Amino acid sequence: MRVDLIPIALVVGVLLLVGTLVWLTRLQAQAQAGDASLSKGSHGPRPGGATAEAAPSSDGWRELNTEEARVIVHKGTERPFTGKYNEHFNAGIYACRRCGAMLYQSDDKFRSNCGWPAFDDELPGAVKRLQDSDGVRTEIVCANCGGHLGHVFSGEELTPKDTRHCVNSVSLDFIPADEVSYGRAIFAAGCFWGVEYWFQQQPGVLDTTVGYTGGHTQSPTYESMHQHDTGHAEAVEVIYDPVRVSYEQLVKLFFDIHDPTQRDGQGPDIGAQYRPAVFYDSEEQKRIAEELIAQLQARGMSIATQVVRASRFWPAEDYHQDWHLRKGSRPVCHSRKPLWQSAPPAT
Repeated sequence: MRVDLIPIALVVGVLLLVGTLVWLTRLQAQAQAGDASLSKGSHGPRPGGATAEAAPSSDGWRELNTEEARVIVHKGTERPFTGKYNEHFNAGIYACRRCGAMLYQSDDKFRSNCGWPAFDDELPGAVKRLQDSDGVRTEIVCANCGGHLGHVFSGEELTPKDTRHCVNSVSLDFIPADEVSYGRAIFAAGCFWGVEYWFQQQPGVLDTTVGYTGGHTQSPTYESMHQHDTGHAEAVEVIYDPVRVSYEQLVKLFFDIHDPTQRDGQGPDIGAQYRPAVFYDSEEQKRIAEELIAQLQARGMSIATQVVRASRFWPAEDYHQDWHLRKGSRPVCHSRKPLWQSAPPAT
């Protein structure tokens, strides 16, 4: 009886060994594809093809090497826990490796233990969400160039925002905080609530602040503005990503949303504090604004909008900031009427 059991035990042992080898092989393949489940709610970027040619540059984009092209262009993935930014927590900005557009702030990066860099928020409008081809996950790509970043997940409760952008390191470039080059522009065109609203709709605008500038008094307030002796105008400071939007585009938007022929006011808001003006930080900004004004004048428009050297900008009271965004409303004092549908750009 014992002799009969030996071959049976041997067969069972062989089957167990084969099963173990198959399981280990599948686990290794999952890790190589970046789809291993390594922690609670861990989801990696979508696996892609392993053979991809280096991608040539397009529209000023950086040339990608073979591995970068495999991930960014062909929607591949890097192996978990191998990316250079997985355990990277320095202060700065994470930008798109291909086009250079700013994507994430270091303040929004957190340790998720999933094997890839994780962020619970993106810079405004910087990331686009797409339905993944698997019909389940949500792919994230750079909104500027469409380069593959990874996937976004919710419901994991890893941070108070309950969002995790799972991003390939190879899709990113890091810019130290002291090397980040933001664009800055200041515009005045009547009530600053409506002006701010329209700049907040512009892709590439990262932040806006309403305030006062162009006058002679220190620390102006909303109340002092209505005494008509500060010399300041209600204005909006715009911080933007120069890769995603140019200063020329912002000036065109500015002229689209106000009446440049009205002096010392806009619509029903009358007074010097409501005067339209471009406050320039550089000679290049001045040149662009003046060339666009010249185009409008060539059409017979009498332009009242001033072009003035920027001085100190004083942020307005907190209750004025993000007015329409907080209220969920649209301005009645400003609407957009495109003026450059057929006009050539400034050069």
